[in-house]
Amino acid sequence: MTARCLMIQGTASSVGKSLLTAAICRILKQDGLKVAPFKSQNMSLNSFITREGGEMGRAQVVQAEACGIEPHVTMNPILLKPTADQRSQVIVLGKVYDNLSAAEYYQVRPTLRDTVRQAYQRLADEYDVIVIEGAGSPAEINLQADDLVNMGMAGMVDAPVLLVGDIDRGGVFASVAGTVWLLPEEDRRRVKGVIINKFRGDVEILRPGLVQLEKLISVPVLGVVPYLDVQIDEEDAAVNLLEQPPGNGTALGKDSIHIDVVRLPRISNFTDFAALERQPGVVLRYVRRPGEIANPDLVIIPGSKNTIGDLEWLRESGIAGRILEHHRQGGCLMGVCGGYQMLGREIQDPFHTESEKDRASGLGLLDVVTVFAEEKVTVQVKGEVLPAGCLLQGMAGVDFEGYEIHLGRSDLGKEAEPALLLEHPNGVRRREGAVSPSGRVLGVYVHGFFDSPTLARGLVNNLRLRRGLTAAGHESIDPDRFKQREYDRLAAAVRHSLDLEKVYQIAGI
Repeated sequence: MTARCLMIQGTASSVGKSLLTAAICRILKQDGLKVAPFKSQNMSLNSFITREGGEMGRAQVVQAEACGIEPHVTMNPILLKPTADQRSQVIVLGKVYDNLSAAEYYQVRPTLRDTVRQAYQRLADEYDVIVIEGAGSPAEINLQADDLVNMGMAGMVDAPVLLVGDIDRGGVFASVAGTVWLLPEEDRRRVKGVIINKFRGDVEILRPGLVQLEKLISVPVLGVVPYLDVQIDEEDAAVNLLEQPPGNGTALGKDSIHIDVVRLPRISNFTDFAALERQPGVVLRYVRRPGEIANPDLVIIPGSKNTIGDLEWLRESGIAGRILEHHRQGGCLMGVCGGYQMLGREIQDPFHTESEKDRASGLGLLDVVTVFAEEKVTVQVKGEVLPAGCLLQGMAGVDFEGYEIHLGRSDLGKEAEPALLLEHPNGVRRREGAVSPSGRVLGVYVHGFFDSPTLARGLVNNLRLRRGLTAAGHESIDPDRFKQREYDRLAAAVRHSLDLEKVYQIAGI
C-alpha cells in the first residue's frame, strides 16, 4: 500500500469524528497533498448517489468535497441503512447486498473484509494520504474480536490513530482514559495522539487537566478544538436534529417564512433542506408533535427508509391529522421521495421490500399510487421544472441537478400533473413528480432539488407572495462556493487548534 494514512477514532458516536476528518482532509489538500477519505463501514440514512449510480454515506461525500475530489463508493465500501431497530439494508460498494438483522450481519461481516481491503488499496494506489474515519468507539469490548471499522481497520493498514473526545457533553477525561485503558495492548500502542473537541471556554483553565491526562495514558494531547459553528452537512439526523435551534437561530418575525419539516423516526437525507434554511428570512424547524405545527407557510414530509412504517407513525402521532387540517385550511405541502409517496392515495409493497404489509393507504393529497419494486433506483439526474401553479409558479424551465434513491414507482391519476422533466445519464427523458390541481401540494423523488439557488429562492418567494409579502431580492447563494468557504473556515479553525507538525510526523508525512 503506497499511501500514508492517518485514522480518526472517537470515544463515542457524535464526538465530531466526521467533521475533524473533513478538516484534516482539507488541511492536507491546502498543503499540496493528494488526499482521500475512507470509512470502511458507515451506518447512516443520509446517503448520496455517485456519478456511476453507487450509493454511499454523505459523510464521506463531504470529506471528498473537502479534498477537492469526486466521491466514489470505494471511500465507503459498506453502508448500513437501518430499516428497523435491529435490521438494516446492507449496501456493499454502492449496491444493495441484502437486508439483514444485526445477528445476520455479524455472521457475514468477516466475508466482507477482503472487499474493504481492496477498496482501500484502490485509493492507496492513487493518493498520497488516506484519512480514515472510525465509527462509534474502539472500546466496545464485545465487538473488538471481529472489528472492521476501528482498530481492526487500523491493524489492516497499519494506521496511526488520533483519538477524539467531546468535552461539551462532560466527562471527557474519563472517556478518553477509559477508552485507551479498555484497548488491548497492541491497539493501545496505535493511539498516537488525543484531540479534545467542542470546547467552550478558556484553554488555560483546561490545561492542568490535559497535563494530567497525558501522564495517565502516556499519549500526547495534540490540541483543543473549539465548538465550531460551520454549516457543513451532518452525517445523520439521530442527534443533530434534536439539538439544532429552529431556523439556524433565526427569530420568527412577521415577515419570516416558516417551514416545518417532519422529523420522521427513520428520516433520510435530511440535508435536502439545508439550502432552504440558508435563504434570507426563512425559519426552518424539524417537528415531531402535531402541536408544533402552528400555521407554517409550508410543511415538508422528507424521505424515509421505512415509508410504510413512518406513514403509520404519522397517523399514530397525530401529525397526519394535523397535516390534513393544514391542507384543509389552505396550507401548502411538499413531499420528497418517501414523503412524496406518503402524500399519495396508496402505497403497494407486493414483494415486501420494506414491510410485511401488501399495501397501505396514503394521505390522499396527491392522486398518485406507488408500487415498490425489488430493484432500487440509484441515479444522478438533471432536469427542468414543468409549468405549474402556486409552489412552482413562474419557475417553468428552471434547470436543476440531483439524485434519486428509491424503490417505489409512482403512477399519476387524472387529478395530478407531473412536476418535473428529468434526463438520466443514458439520455432517457421522463416526467416525474406530481403536483395537485391547486398547486399547493408537490411531490418529487429528486434529492438535492433545492441546491438550485433559483429553485430555493423561487419557492420562498412564492410563499412570500401567498402571505402578501414582497418577493425577496434576486441575490443567489451559490451552493458550491458556500461549501468551499465553509470547508476553508473549518480547516482554519482546526489548523489553529492542533499541533500540525506533530500530526504530520504521526502520519509519516
